[in-house]
Amino acid sequence: MIGLRSASIGERPHRVSLNGPGGEPVPDADGGYTVPAAPLNPPAVWARITPATAADLERVASGTVLTTATLLVMMPFHPGVDNTTQIAWTDAALRPHLANVVGVVNVDERCREMIVGAVEIVP
Repeated sequence: MIGLRSASIGERPHRVSLNGPGGEPVPDADGGYTVPAAPLNPPAVWARITPATAADLERVASGTVLTTATLLVMMPFHPGVDNTTQIAWTDAALRPHLANVVGVVNVDERCREMIVGAVEIVP
């Protein structure tokens, strides 16, 4: 369980980049439009990323709308993170990862830490 207690910086080994929709819509090959991603401000934070278990999701997501998450990300509160945010990071083996946010919990509603449910995009 990722836990609802505060995590020290030593417990947040991943430097994650945060991107949200931004910029002008760009035409795509299917006749529609794509909104390019733009870095949030600040664009990166230190986080702890763990696989989401059913028990974790039950504890974290009670009372919120949360689709199936594959990861839980604990990080400092960021007012720009919502269900349109993408999280990118590189693991210890230097493999890049990208995940879409599917739910956000502001721990204790204190705007100090947040737990984010995310679904990793597998290429």
